[in-house]
Order: sequence, then C-alpha cells, then structure tokens
Amino acid sequence: MSIASTKSHREVITSRQPGFGMPGEVFSRQDIFETDVDVFFTKHWILVAVTADVAEPGDVFTTDIGKSSIMVLRDDDEQVRAYRNVCRHRGARLKEPGKSTVGMLVCPYHQWTYDLDGSLKHAAHMGKGFDPKCRSLIPVHCKVIGTHVFVCLAEEAPEDIAVQEEVMGARFAPYDLTNTRIAYELDYIENGNWKLVMENNRECYHCAGTHPELLVSYHSEDLGVSFEEMSEEARASYDAYQIRKAGIEADWAREGHLYETFEYLDGDAATQFRTQRMIIAGSGESQTLDTKVACTKLLGNLTRKDLGDTHLWGNNSWAHVMSDHAMISWIIPLSPDRTLVRTKWLVHKDAVEGVDYDLQRLTEVWVATTQQDADLVAITHSGTQDPAYIPGPYSEFTEPYVDQFLRWYSDRLAVHGV
Repeated sequence: MSIASTKSHREVITSRQPGFGMPGEVFSRQDIFETDVDVFFTKHWILVAVTADVAEPGDVFTTDIGKSSIMVLRDDDEQVRAYRNVCRHRGARLKEPGKSTVGMLVCPYHQWTYDLDGSLKHAAHMGKGFDPKCRSLIPVHCKVIGTHVFVCLAEEAPEDIAVQEEVMGARFAPYDLTNTRIAYELDYIENGNWKLVMENNRECYHCAGTHPELLVSYHSEDLGVSFEEMSEEARASYDAYQIRKAGIEADWAREGHLYETFEYLDGDAATQFRTQRMIIAGSGESQTLDTKVACTKLLGNLTRKDLGDTHLWGNNSWAHVMSDHAMISWIIPLSPDRTLVRTKWLVHKDAVEGVDYDLQRLTEVWVATTQQDADLVAITHSGTQDPAYIPGPYSEFTEPYVDQFLRWYSDRLAVHGV
C-alpha cells in the first residue's frame, strides 16, 4: 500500500494548494469514487433524462447510478415521475436500463404488477391479510425544469432546486422544450474520472487547440482573456467587441429575452448552476459549422433565429439551447476511470428530418467536440496517475470555474461529514 493511499479522503482534499489541481489519487481510488457517488449522485439533484425520453404515457427510461437504479416514466395523467427500480417483493429489477413502453410495470420474477402511479395492483398468493397499500414502488424526488428531468435519491432533497427552477424556468420558457423530440442521442464512455470530465467542461482554455468545429461559433473574447498579455491591437479589438456585444444584448432585452449571467455556485449551494446567453459568432444563429440554423422549424413559437446560446451547467450536466435546437449532456460515473457522457439533440416535435433539418449539420459540431473532449479527459486521467504528476496552477483568466468546482466539491464533502 502506498503512503498516499493511507490518507483519508478529507486529508487528500485539504492537501490541495488553493488555485492548483487535485492530487492524482482523488481520481483513482475506489473508496473516494464510492464516496463521490454516495454524496454527489445520491444526496444532490442530478440530471438523468429529458422529457422527450418519456414522451407518451407508459414510456419508461431506466438508468443505473452506482448500485441504485431508477425508472423515469410518464403516467396516465401526463406527469413525469421517478421510482426506485426495485420490486417490493424480493427486490428484483423491474426494468433493464434503457427505454421501453408499458401499460403497467410487471416484475419479471413473480409478476407483481404496479400501476404507473406506483401503486401495487396485483400480487398473487399473498393471502387475505396482505396489504398492497404498504408495497407501492418507492418514489424518487423528481423535478422537471424546461425539458430537464432532475432527480434526487436522498430521503430529503436539497430545497435550493427552487432557485434553478425559478431562474431557468423563465429562460427556457420561450423555447417550449417540453414540446421537442430527440433527433439524435449519443452515449460516450470517457476513460477518466467524473471530476475530470466536469473540470474539462468548466473551461475553454483548451478550446483553441482542440475544438476547431466548436470555435466557429464562439467569440474568443468570451472565453477568458489576460489583459496584461494583450497587444494594443488585441485590446482595441476586445473593446470594440464589448461595444457590439452590449448592443446585441440591449436588442435582446427590448424583446424580453433574458441574457444576464446568473451564478449560484457557492459551497452552500447544493444545487449549483450557472447560466448565460452567449452571442454566437458569424451569422449568430446556431452552433453549426456555418453558424446558421440547422433546423428551419424553430423551437416553440420563435420567429427570430439570432437568439444566441442559452448556456447552462450544473451538478452533473451542461446544455446549449438555441433558436433551432438544444444540445443537452449529462454524466454518470461508472468507475474511478470510466464516465458515461450522455448527449441528446432536441428539435421541435413537428420537425421532420430531411425536410426541416439535415441530421449531420445539426450534430456534427458537438459530436466532434464530445469525441475530442473524451480524448482530453483520457490523457489527463492517465497523466494524473503518473508518479511524476504534481498538480499545477490554474489560469485565473481562463480556469476560474475549475477552481470554483474543486472548492464546491470540497465544501459539499464537508457538509456531508467527509
């Protein structure tokens, strides 16, 4: 056993120098991984689905999270619900991971049968004294914000999900995201710890060297800059962009489109998130290679194409919502060195592939970006396990939110006694 492995989780975390990365063992130890799942994917709100995953009554979307398994479904009253995927008889799984459509939920072991509201409707040979009301499915806290389906597996869920519901409810409303369908979905297994996946998502320092497709739609001035390293010409260009940006934002504001950056990120924020409406470069319409909309049938009842990118990231997810489509991603940790990144591309529910949109144009930017990010996470995870690895400093200009994520991570562990 190495000397490092004898340290407690708390000792490993508190050994981090402020403004620097974490020690390599925080990404590789099985005990730390299991604690992370217990704290961050059980006791906090996490994204596990979009409403289009359960578009019709009887649709079920089953997801495994660590040792837990949950079923997200739409009931006969069109309500999205979530339950533990555990039969109340002898614990058999009711559904395999993935999507299905049912009239009722039937246990494959002894055929105990549950209604979509979770109530037990049939259990043969249990005798007259058996009370089915005591054997309903175990509900899971579930909250729909826009199209995002959030769940919390704890008995008591953090109440500050209400902040995100209020802020993002207003921002998502014009897009009518509940009336969308999935145009494409991609599951990607990244060979790295879940924290490295989130760190990578919290900065674009790496974008110039690795994301040529994504950078087409971004202004470099929005990705973090060091004024002290700027030439006079670069500073003049930056100042000119800020003037143009202010004009675009004022135009959005006149039409009632919220654009201001909102952050709820402190250590006491169990449901941390950040949102902003970013200006798209070029034609200003969508995150495509030509920066024009990929789907001519816009979301909701929108008529204006150049509404930028309403960006959101939270505990385990990130999203980009534009006038024509939305790209929503979330992660589920599988092991210390493997993380599932699940991505859905959403279009208007009435949009027709080949008529209203070309699937390749719609997806090619974020398909490429996801694969590139997976490569970056893999080489970083591998490097952090090298005996020569010593955590380096973050850039205060381009990586402040990586440092913020690690502070939040440490604070939330302390809240839960780790």
